[in-house]
Amino acid sequence: MSRIVVLGSGAWGTAIALSLSRHGGHQVTLWSHRADEAQAIAAAGENRLFLPGFSLPPELVVTGDDAEVATAEIVVSVVPSEFLRPTIARLRPHLHTGQILVSATKGVERKTYLRMTQVIAETLSEAGLALPIGAFSGPSFAQEVAQGQPTAVTVAFTRRSVSTRIQHDFSSESLRLYTTSDIVGVELGGALKNVIAIAAGVAAGMGLGYNSAAALITRGIAEITRLAVACGGRRETLAGLAGAGDLVLTCTGSLSRNRTVGKALGEGRKLPEILASLGGKVAEGVLTTEAALGLARQYEIEMPITEQMGLILNEDKDPRQAIHDLMLRPGKDEA
Repeated sequence: MSRIVVLGSGAWGTAIALSLSRHGGHQVTLWSHRADEAQAIAAAGENRLFLPGFSLPPELVVTGDDAEVATAEIVVSVVPSEFLRPTIARLRPHLHTGQILVSATKGVERKTYLRMTQVIAETLSEAGLALPIGAFSGPSFAQEVAQGQPTAVTVAFTRRSVSTRIQHDFSSESLRLYTTSDIVGVELGGALKNVIAIAAGVAAGMGLGYNSAAALITRGIAEITRLAVACGGRRETLAGLAGAGDLVLTCTGSLSRNRTVGKALGEGRKLPEILASLGGKVAEGVLTTEAALGLARQYEIEMPITEQMGLILNEDKDPRQAIHDLMLRPGKDEA
């Protein structure tokens, strides 16, 4: 049995907590950054705001008490990328040697271009604390994980013994984990696919067909792989669950928040209105686009789809013109 605290009571954090509770034998706590929000979830017996319709088992503790983090052997961070650094700084006094940290946030910090595990490590190092920090990613809609539908993901740690422990503790009849040591590939695959999913949504909103979707997905994984490999990731990781698998799901599934944002853009709606309509839910790809372009500039990597998404999101470029410009780029060798 492991004592596990999940940081972040959004849809994905709640789904992970439900999955861990179903595993049996674990003591699972879902932590919310707001005590009143934790109380509301506990009182309702479900997360009515972010994951309605799924009853929380009585053994799943929901709390807003920061001190509960100190009781955990494993801490799973599902905090949105823009709030991760201040959240870890807030909880840092309750983190200690002997704990394992797993990041399940799919994003890149906007101003520093750091991956989530890097943000956590940097924040902890300011207090002289070093913990095993890894990443958890793959094709996994929160709603389907909460339903207990079969799902396969990848967990990455530099130490095999740690990734094997997480694999053992998290795996269940409905959740299968594969291990790797490629933290860079797993994190960048999970983060960058959100940008391509916005592009796939734009194409759908414009009424484009399957040919267009297939081209965006295929060329999307090509530019994701170029950047991830330049940053130290492995090509085979991007061909796996955390890369191609997650990309296909997010670009084609109607439950994809990033695809939904793109679809609305393709239909002519404006970004502020679209984001307001999400009701507090986060579309990580909107923030990740800027960070991805910053990383691409650092490593001199060409990312034409991401560049066009940046222009649509940040400079209000007409999506039809963006698709037109992509199609009329100079001819290239596919390899």
